[in-house]
Amino acid sequence: MTIYRLPANTPRSFYRGDGRIGTFRGTRPADDPYYPEDWIASTTSRHGAAPAGLTTLPDGRSLAEAIAGDPGWWLGERHVAEHGADPAILVKLLDAGERLPLHVHPDRRFATAHLASPYGKTEAWVIVSAEPGAVVHLGFARDIEPGELAGWVADQRIDRMLGATNRVPVQAGDAVLCPAGLPHAIGAGVLMVEVQEPTDFSVLLEWEGFDVDGPAVGHLGLGYDQALACVDRSAWGAERLAELRRARRPAADARPGVRRLFAELADEFFAAERLRPDPVSVLEPAYSVVVITAGDGSVECEQGAPVPVGAGDTLLVPYAAGWCTLRGDVTAVRCKPA
Repeated sequence: MTIYRLPANTPRSFYRGDGRIGTFRGTRPADDPYYPEDWIASTTSRHGAAPAGLTTLPDGRSLAEAIAGDPGWWLGERHVAEHGADPAILVKLLDAGERLPLHVHPDRRFATAHLASPYGKTEAWVIVSAEPGAVVHLGFARDIEPGELAGWVADQRIDRMLGATNRVPVQAGDAVLCPAGLPHAIGAGVLMVEVQEPTDFSVLLEWEGFDVDGPAVGHLGLGYDQALACVDRSAWGAERLAELRRARRPAADARPGVRRLFAELADEFFAAERLRPDPVSVLEPAYSVVVITAGDGSVECEQGAPVPVGAGDTLLVPYAAGWCTLRGDVTAVRCKPA
């Protein structure tokens, strides 16, 4: 097997979904709403709750175990030389059935110094669907003093925290980069593909009303005095926000049916592409996750038989699959390491 069609992998969370992942995948939505994320091709476990979050392949092996056994086949020798047997990305489907709490992810420098990890958690979002009026909160609209932020968090002054953020409207098709350190909250009514660095590090600025003990676990075991040092408290005005949503110009050597997503700021962390066959989408050899967001088609690779695909499918493509083409009346998002 060279292309893996993966079932849903849904660790429990502390916020509610609204059944969109099941609807998207064409399966029965879960009765319990606290499974709003699908961790696709994951070698990352939920923080403090391993092995929750790890992907199991159809043959019963964990994906991490399979890659460790033959990293060159899965990842390619160039990737292995830089990262070892680590795919260096995590991809999710995320269904916001309610507004997520305002939170922040540490960057690589902070994670290396305090969390024994070479990765922080820069992430980016491709909006699959959004209800009318859907928004995300991105960054503070003005400079925030350290004491002011600490007071808001300690007293759970959610009205003031949210009031100080930028409300950014989103709709289906949008691509948004969220750098590590940037306070953010995804609004209700959004289904997205999220690509990120491979960690589950979150510092909760808000927890009241959510199924989580923020004072106990919201600071990654560091205590809030230290954890809040990872927060970008600077003002994000219209120009800075626009850069996070800027459409990328096609490169001169762009492959047919492939459009690179996200601004160049994302390039050191991961890459994502929108695939719309014209008449095919040509995919170079790379370890990648492909999420079929609409339509039906097929994937053909140098190695292995063609694979029929349809909306809601999530595919894991190893480097060894070689050059691939996506055909059909179909749209997809492809995520891969930097």
